[in-house]
Amino acid sequence: MTAVVHQPERQHLPLFDEAGRGAAADDDAGRDLHYLPDMPEEDPYQGGHRTCAGCGPAMEYRWVLKAAGQNTIMAGPTGCMYVANATYMSTPYTVPWAHTQIGSGGSFPSGVAAAYEAMIRKGKYTGSYPNVISMSGDGSASDIGLGSISGALYRNHDALFICYDNECYANTGIQTSPTTPYGGSTTFTPPGPAIPEGKKLHAKNLAKLMSEGHPHCYVATTTVGYPVDVANKTRKALNHRGAAFMHVYTPCQKGWVYQTPMTVELGRRVVEAGLFPVWEYDPATREYDYFKPPVQRPVHDYLAMQGRFGHLHPEHVATMQIAANRNWEDIGMDVPKELRDLEDPARHVALSEEEYSMPVNRGVGA
Repeated sequence: MTAVVHQPERQHLPLFDEAGRGAAADDDAGRDLHYLPDMPEEDPYQGGHRTCAGCGPAMEYRWVLKAAGQNTIMAGPTGCMYVANATYMSTPYTVPWAHTQIGSGGSFPSGVAAAYEAMIRKGKYTGSYPNVISMSGDGSASDIGLGSISGALYRNHDALFICYDNECYANTGIQTSPTTPYGGSTTFTPPGPAIPEGKKLHAKNLAKLMSEGHPHCYVATTTVGYPVDVANKTRKALNHRGAAFMHVYTPCQKGWVYQTPMTVELGRRVVEAGLFPVWEYDPATREYDYFKPPVQRPVHDYLAMQGRFGHLHPEHVATMQIAANRNWEDIGMDVPKELRDLEDPARHVALSEEEYSMPVNRGVGA
């Protein structure tokens, strides 16, 4: 007797409207970056958790799970969001959630995905295939658990692997991680006479590692500065049949030292300053679609908002401007003369000074 093989029923999640997000700067619609459509009423990530005020990862968690919906299974490797969301006998999740070891952000969801596919094929589970999502901090995704996630992407398990990136090991005391930016002050990279800039190395380009190393996967970057973009890329990743990876910039008020209400604004300014390109990679065409913000700011407009950069000298700010200008070139945007000129340290003063030669909060073309 021939065994009956059942095919998994896949969900398809419709995208939200992004009115004018990519329009030119002189177009009124291009300013509509704050637009929020009607989002689902359901909140798989409820209130009552213990994250810090202004927590960027908590915003990312809420928007991702809103976009994913109730038919979702979550994995959370050890990190900030495990500690804040797993108090004894209390959880903010209304969907199944599992705490995993910090290095297993790829292996645990791989097992969940493989198990559901096997049960569905054998007729032992009759529901639709769930959204399998793993959310790892940058310490897990870019360091301790990098191999685990890479293996899951290589095997093409039908799951979404997310790095919520607060650019440090915030859970254990603000130590440096591979995604800590050049010049960032952490407990492991304190500025001093020998190394005045703090961290000497530039951040690991995690998303490009994933897209170039696993060309069959959907890969995207986004930030909490663009909630609709977070939601839509979540749904695109879940609609993709196979493995997907998202790198989400999520500010950390505790580790970065900024005014609590500025989390979302930082998520926009890092893009407008050219320090975190936002894009998505299409595995069908092997092409990148880059978001080109309508405003290009000097890096100072971003750095000056955060205490972790308050020690930087003019030559360090110039180094970061050079890196930003290279990013503008990489995504196909012209670099205005004003930003080219800022590659010269003589155009800067230390961020600790009260006065600065460039106007704060005004981007080139703003």
